[in-house]
Amino acid sequence: MADSLRDQLLKSGIVKQVREEQRAKSPSQPPRGGRPPQGKGRPHAPPPRRDNGEMDLAKAYAIRAQTEATERKRAEQEAAEQARLRRERKAKIQKLLEGQVLNKAEVDQVRHFEYGGKIRRVHVDAEQLTALNEGRLGIVQQNGRYLVVSQAIAEQVRSIDAHLLALLVDPQAPADDDGVPDDLMW
Repeated sequence: MADSLRDQLLKSGIVKQVREEQRAKSPSQPPRGGRPPQGKGRPHAPPPRRDNGEMDLAKAYAIRAQTEATERKRAEQEAAEQARLRRERKAKIQKLLEGQVLNKAEVDQVRHFEYGGKIRRVHVDAEQLTALNEGRLGIVQQNGRYLVVSQAIAEQVRSIDAHLLALLVDPQAPADDDGVPDDLMW
């Protein structure tokens, strides 16, 4: 069952903070007679203060709205900062890959690899296939394309954004003996 707004505010600690602020502003003892003095020139008397420390509902809603607005603004700023960083990384990788792509137009072989949970492919020639399997070449994903690059460029892309490095075979890693050769044509 849902808690009332008062219960939620008590749990969050907002009510306690407001109580402390009210105690600091108001005198500790009410004036003699138990009633606040009535001003003759004022059209309305101030609302009576609640002795049990409850705050009025409007003030509670205002505090809650302000807290939510602050949180929303912080989340928007964080998202904008993350987007800016992604754009910077993408531009840096774009500049790094200029003139470094080794893809060829007329090739006769396909190298399959796993990337993003799916089997992907890139067209290569026999020499590039051997170099990919030995780890001398790597594959980088950019704008939906798979680009064959040198090992040095692939390592630099990994240092900027590891998610964009689609394939770089480590020659010192133990071989996966899954029974399927690397040069198998699919």
